[in-house]
Amino acid sequence: MRQQDQQFFDSFMLVIGILMGVAVGLFFLVRGIALDTQGLYITEDPTVRAAIDERLQPVGRVLIAGDEELAAAAAAVAAPTPVETVMTGPQVYNAACIVCHQPPGTGGAPPVGDVAAWAPRIAQGTDTLYMHAIQGFQGAAGFMPPKGGRVDLSDDEIRAAVDYLVEQSQ
Repeated sequence: MRQQDQQFFDSFMLVIGILMGVAVGLFFLVRGIALDTQGLYITEDPTVRAAIDERLQPVGRVLIAGDEELAAAAAAVAAPTPVETVMTGPQVYNAACIVCHQPPGTGGAPPVGDVAAWAPRIAQGTDTLYMHAIQGFQGAAGFMPPKGGRVDLSDDEIRAAVDYLVEQSQ
């Protein structure tokens, strides 16, 4: 390599080194200023402090026998839960029965309003219809799951839905 090339290369590397040193120095200077100013404002913000305090709250605490809060907690657990609102026949139909009983009927289920399909079922009596709707039924045309697959519904709600279906299909 020639002497001029070596001298240029050395000068170039010196300039690059100085620029990198200045960049690193500026990075640490800006970082230090940001921590002193921005970090201070963020941690002093009341909403940030409230969020931090909320996250640091204990999950639970120990109650000792005879403590008033323990008695109140036991009373709350022993208190009966409020009964959910009972659905009417049309509400049950729209929530559960409509899946299979809407026209044209799915899986052998008689569609609502089809007098010919419902006549032999109605002739068996409402007690039989109630029993099939509540307990389920396996017929030649298809399968009726217990409570239409909605086991969370009460027997009275299912009876109301059956009454609604029969009323709409006579």
